[in-house]
Parts: sequence; structure tokens; C-alpha cells
Amino acid sequence: MKKILLVSPFPPSQNPRLVKEFTALKSAGYEVKAIYAERDKWASKQNTDFGPDFILVGGKIGSFLHLFTRLLHKVSKRFLPYAYSYHRTSLLLLAKAKQFEADLYIGHDLTTLPIVVKAAQKNNSRAGFDAEDFHRNEVSDDKNSFFYQAAISLENKYIPMLSHLTTSSPLISSKYNKLYPGCKAQTIYNAFPAMYIAEANLLRQGRPIRLFWFSQTIGRDRGIEIVIEAMSILFNFQITLTLLGMISREDKSYFEGLALSKKINTEQLLFLEPVKPEEIFVIANKHDIGLALEQDIPYNRNICLTNKMFTYLTAGLAIIATKTQAQEKFLSENPEVGLTFAINDQYALVELLNTYLTDIGLLNMHKMNARNLAVTKFNWDIEAKKLLAIIDLYKS
Repeated sequence: MKKILLVSPFPPSQNPRLVKEFTALKSAGYEVKAIYAERDKWASKQNTDFGPDFILVGGKIGSFLHLFTRLLHKVSKRFLPYAYSYHRTSLLLLAKAKQFEADLYIGHDLTTLPIVVKAAQKNNSRAGFDAEDFHRNEVSDDKNSFFYQAAISLENKYIPMLSHLTTSSPLISSKYNKLYPGCKAQTIYNAFPAMYIAEANLLRQGRPIRLFWFSQTIGRDRGIEIVIEAMSILFNFQITLTLLGMISREDKSYFEGLALSKKINTEQLLFLEPVKPEEIFVIANKHDIGLALEQDIPYNRNICLTNKMFTYLTAGLAIIATKTQAQEKFLSENPEVGLTFAINDQYALVELLNTYLTDIGLLNMHKMNARNLAVTKFNWDIEAKKLLAIIDLYKS
């Protein structure tokens, strides 16, 4: 087996896991290409940085082809099965994938599950799938919703046809293995290359404690309000909060207004625009505590492990995380790198922040432990070996 095609409805600049998988397979000697579609305008320019083996399908944002695919999607959703209509580029990604005579097709995101299976069938080869989320509960827990019904239909039909299934969380692997006992889902953590691991930037007496949170989009009801509330209660301490990601003008005004109403100075709340994935570690390393504020609804958020957790380890930050099932399990298995609190419990968060504020030694110890955990246990150099062990089985 030599040729592998990766398929994603999201671009490499917004899908670090796709890029890590591509790099690992390429470094192992496989001939790898990836086809993808664009998602957000801010990331469009960055997608040209990944070279000719990343092939755009469905046009650049704002182009005629991009507009056409949006119109096509509105029509196809009404008349075509989910396999051909789940995403605006479903039909185009399928057509493109079938053109590549690969030995293995690997899909990222539910959109690509039927695509890689159909392309493999057409070319008499194999299909694999990487479930970074528990897709049936990714958007909604409402069993009558379009997204739930579509996911159930696609998973039930196509997962049994896969040669392998990987996930990003042990709890997601467990759920899929119970639903589809023959799929033998294996966990590949969303860790990052060891080359990005930084020395922990230890807190010195007298410097403010710096909190850090990032996402592709900064929005409401994602736990940020609770942090601002906690900061207002701890007004006697020096605390800053940095939020990195795209934010609308309305939401920025909302958070600034909330902070002002809680008597938080404008200097304490900093907004940063999106950067290239590898630049996040440098920015994060200038902070002290990484915030993993996942909610437990929809259910996928309860059992997923996002790349935030591994970004914070790589950057040498202590972690404060909400008690989702996945995050609580992770921090109980890897203690002394952070603390957890109940979702939406601002007073519990105040207690955790106060613990660090009054014990800088503990904070610095957790920062060093986090960095060491990235070195010894959670980095992509280790996870890539797990991935390659799965793929190499096809050689025999």
C-alpha cells in the first residue's frame, strides 16, 4: 500500500489534526494528498501555505464556484440522500475523491464518511475514518433534528464498511465500540509535535496571573461569562484574560460591556485575532492558566477532548477545566497539572483561582508538570506512532 487520500470539508488552516496526519503519513514514506473545502473567510489566505498536495474543492470563499455550491446545497438537501447532500461540497468532494486511485481513503468530519467509503468501493481499496467528535450528538441532542437523523443514518450505513476508525477521545471510542462492536475504534489524542513544547514560563511574585482561552470563534454561552464573573469577585487580585479567535462586533461589545458592568478594567480583557496554528503555542506560553470551559450539552461536548487541553500542556500552562466527563477523567488520570470545577459554577471557579493566587508555588508546579506531561506522554510524536501502527497493518 502506497497511496493515501485524506478528505475533509474543512481547510488545513482550520483542521490541525488533518495536517498532523498528513505530515505523519508523508514522513513515513506514503504518497499522500488531501482534498478540502474552505470554511471561513479569515482562514482563506492561510490555506495556500500547505503546498500543492492540499487540493481545494468547491472554490475560494466569495468565488462564483463557492456561491454555486451554496445554491446547489440548498437544492440537494431537499432531494438527495444525506451521503450526497450533508455539506455544500459533498458531491464535489465525492467526484474528486473518486478521481484519485488511492490504496486508502481517510475521512475527517461526518461529511466525508460516505465519500471515503464510496471512493474506496469504486477503486477497490480501503476506507478509514477519523471521528474527532461523536457526530450524532455533535450539533444537537434532539433525536428529531436534521443533524441527529443525518448522523444516525450515515454512521449506521457506512461505519461497518470501514477498515479502521480512530477518535480523539477514549469516551468517544467507547461509545462507537458499543454501537458498532466490529469497528474497534482506537484513540489518537489531539496532541501536538514535540518541537512546539516550550519551557514553562513561571509566574513571578508581583506579576498579574494571566488566563488564556482560544477557539476559532469567540462567542456567548461558552463559559467566558463565568470567568468574567469570577474575576469581578476577585477584584483585589491582579488577573487578566486573553481571548483568541474570531469575534463579531456585537459579541465583542457584549463582553466588553459585561466586563465594564463588573468593574473590570479594559486592560484586564484582551482580544486577539486568529493566528496560524503553530503561533498559538508562543502566545499561550506568555500566560499562566489555560481555560478549558467545555459545556456538557450537546452530549458530544461532554465526552470530547478538544485540542485546548493539549495546547495548554504543550505551552506549559496550568489548566482549569470544567467537569465534563472527558475532562474530569483526563485530569483524574493525569493529576497535578490543573484543577476542575462544576460547569457554570462561578463560585467554584473563584475558589480555584484563589487557590492559585494565594499559592504561586502550586501554580508554577502545575505549569512545570504540564510541560513535562507533554514531553513524556502527550505529544504528536507519540500519537503519530499509534496512527502509523494502524496504517502499517494494511501492508501485510
